[in-house]
Amino acid sequence: MLANKNNNLSLYAIFWLLCLTLLPQTSQGAATDEILPLRERAALIDSLTEKRVQQLLPTLMRESDIDMWLLISREYNEDPVLKTMLPATWLSARRTTILVFARDKQGEVNAYAIAPYSVGNLFTKAWDKETHPSQWQALNALVERYQPKRIGVNRSASWAHADGLVSGDEARLLRHLPEPYRQALVSAEPLAIGWLERRIPEEVALYPSLVKMAHEIIAQGFSNEVIQVGKTTSEDLVWWFRERVRELKLQTWFQPSVTIQRAKQADLSGDTVILPGDLLHVDFGITYLRLNTDTQQLAYVLRSGETQAPDYLVKAFNSGNQLQDILTAQFAVGRTGNQVLKAAREQAIAAGLKPTIYSHPIGYHGHGAGTTLGMWDAQQGVAGSGDYPLHLNTAYSIELNNAVLIPEWEREIRIMLEEDAMFDASGVWYLNGRQTGLILIKSALSMKTQTEQ
Repeated sequence: MLANKNNNLSLYAIFWLLCLTLLPQTSQGAATDEILPLRERAALIDSLTEKRVQQLLPTLMRESDIDMWLLISREYNEDPVLKTMLPATWLSARRTTILVFARDKQGEVNAYAIAPYSVGNLFTKAWDKETHPSQWQALNALVERYQPKRIGVNRSASWAHADGLVSGDEARLLRHLPEPYRQALVSAEPLAIGWLERRIPEEVALYPSLVKMAHEIIAQGFSNEVIQVGKTTSEDLVWWFRERVRELKLQTWFQPSVTIQRAKQADLSGDTVILPGDLLHVDFGITYLRLNTDTQQLAYVLRSGETQAPDYLVKAFNSGNQLQDILTAQFAVGRTGNQVLKAAREQAIAAGLKPTIYSHPIGYHGHGAGTTLGMWDAQQGVAGSGDYPLHLNTAYSIELNNAVLIPEWEREIRIMLEEDAMFDASGVWYLNGRQTGLILIKSALSMKTQTEQ
């Protein structure tokens, strides 16, 4: 149990949590129509954080054999893990903020904040300036109460996400912590990674609607509603995606990109005018309810007389789906990212494909903490994060490409795909399906031809 037993969630949070839990199964409308007002988002985020602490931390702290977890940050230099635990209305830490999770003798986890201000309802305020003039005195009092044998702090050589204890804060901690407890300090890497990578059922229920939003925005961008063939440029489309996200009161976690693959030419981007016969690629991700998406899809601009993409492009696209299937079939609990990468590449190459695999966890961060499955420039494996084993209840961006020689284009093209999926006891499943065919965009010539027919 939490030391602070205040579980009085707002009626808004309860209502919207129930609605959104049902949304992926029941809603046939646009997911973007279901975006919550900011106030309701904040209530829902806080309720999810509290549930995560209740459901995840006792198990994670036991698995990592950590009795107390310290997260220390100063304002605007936040530990990436601490930032996921702040109240939704806190856009940064305040002055020096110290969060403490302590296991009691029954194995229950109690949450404390040693900070100048109350840190929401989740954390019990553990600093009374009259009793303890210094934050570090208050921390030491809490440490003495629990007498932990192993105190986790966020230090990691493999993941930036789990390396959030900066040198200045570490120096102050070491200066004030009593000597016996300095010897108890250990890296909280497995605990921090577990917290970031694993999703609770309530988040799994929400995630499909979030991915559906991203798919809907891409579908709108890759349409004649937005693209005027022969006039719109790839850079125009990039900024349309940014503007559309802001219109919906969402955020992007990286600048979208749009590239063009064209017959007999190298890949194009920037202010390149979109023309009939172009193969368009978008890389796009949004943030909502502190969760992220990461999607890459392809569209084809019809030429005069065409109602479908050429067979050679359809066949090439299908090879991308084939590579996805080969990769996800290799997922198994306990296998490392490097083992999955090696097995998937060997099978794909034996099947005549030319694969590049660079998949990654996704959740609180777009490029999330957890098992790395290759990088575009590290196809033989990734030291550190690639040696980390797969865990259930983790979302992954299945990101990869297959290179295909197109004689008609006198060049090799890449079928670059990325779709968000969940890995759980049932296997790997796509959170809102995946692209299984090229999106088709009509040009003025193709529309004229179809009208004449």
